[in-house]
Amino acid sequence: MSNLYIRFLNTIDALGRANPGHSLDATEIQLLEYILLAEDKDQTLLVGDLIRLSQFGSQATLHGRIKNLAVLGYIKLITDKEDGRKKSVVPTKLAHKYVQFLSQCIERSLKKS
Repeated sequence: MSNLYIRFLNTIDALGRANPGHSLDATEIQLLEYILLAEDKDQTLLVGDLIRLSQFGSQATLHGRIKNLAVLGYIKLITDKEDGRKKSVVPTKLAHKYVQFLSQCIERSLKKS
């Protein structure tokens, strides 16, 4: 009997084409999860906040990944009306669909035990 996490990974792999996050790399997934956690805590995130997360990579790397998440439709960047230099980061329906997919994979993995 494999452990739950391995069953979870196998479930994600088996459903790969249905996975809305299949085109994301590890850094983008970490950023997206960070953004979703902040939203869950009702915290407003700015692009500048994310770029300072050195645990995920350099500022240049993070800036590129943030732009890619926006282009792929996982996040929306909203320019501040009072200070055009500030941009809020908001997860989109696609980001929530990704979380729902992972939740379903966890539920399937639990049922296999």
